[in-house]
Amino acid sequence: MSVVPGHFYGKPKERVQVNLVEPDPCPAGHQLVSLRRTHHQSDPQNLVELAQSVQNAGDFVTAGATNKLLLIAEQIKFLQMQAQNVLEEAKRDQELHAAACNMKKVPGNIYYLYRSQKTQQPHFSLLSPQDWGESCPNEFLGAYKLEFDMSWTPADDIINKSQPLNKMMAAVTAYTHSASSTSTTTGNSRDSARSILALADSYSN
Repeated sequence: MSVVPGHFYGKPKERVQVNLVEPDPCPAGHQLVSLRRTHHQSDPQNLVELAQSVQNAGDFVTAGATNKLLLIAEQIKFLQMQAQNVLEEAKRDQELHAAACNMKKVPGNIYYLYRSQKTQQPHFSLLSPQDWGESCPNEFLGAYKLEFDMSWTPADDIINKSQPLNKMMAAVTAYTHSASSTSTTTGNSRDSARSILALADSYSN
């Protein structure tokens, strides 16, 4: 939503008071040649136009501030949604780490979560349902990849998450290597940084 100057949804326009500069017959101590010309009263229509220009300026300032506040409100709402997602993912990761596991979990590997028919408790296994075949003794709950920050990525999201991550890492690596080179100009370095920021923004939308 955007606010247009002069449109305040039914609010009547306020009367604007124009502040004029008081005449000085001796500016900076110098006598003016013709007081009649310098103190000549302007056309009343000019004062109306002046008041209208002040009103328009006030409308633009108010509309501009309102639009900025609306943008900030939208950003706050987006950050709140992101924070909620982070909390939900952290809760899921804690629950997955609490699952029984008889092996050392290594980041980068995919683990398969099952529910035991005997204890009804979840546990991890290195064997997929395809490895078990029809003889799988437990209920399959899902496959997860253990990331290097010890978070878990569901198998369905591995491709969607790994592709942009690999591109971002490649762009950052290229930028850091070029930044350390003496042949890289400041302009090229800034262009590379902008491209990385644009790449990150495209993945966040």
